[in-house]
Amino acid sequence: MAMKPVQVTFDEALLARLDRHPMVRERGRSAVLREAAAEFLERQETREIDRRYREGYADVAGGDCALDDRPGELEGWAAQGVWPGE
Repeated sequence: MAMKPVQVTFDEALLARLDRHPMVRERGRSAVLREAAAEFLERQETREIDRRYREGYADVAGGDCALDDRPGELEGWAAQGVWPGE
């Protein structure tokens, strides 16, 4: 994989905290920052997927997928299944 150098600005206190961390000493500042960037992007992608699911299911459920707001919505369905211990 090709690497491209980038310039990042940190305030002195944050940079000092980063440089004191054992993982930074072991692996290097660049490796730790690459990992942090990858984790950040993964979290953002997960949040976007969650947001899309919520929007999609809200549309299917008529604007709100919370069944608590629609009492009686599932009444009668319990008798349709076979429950453990019966």
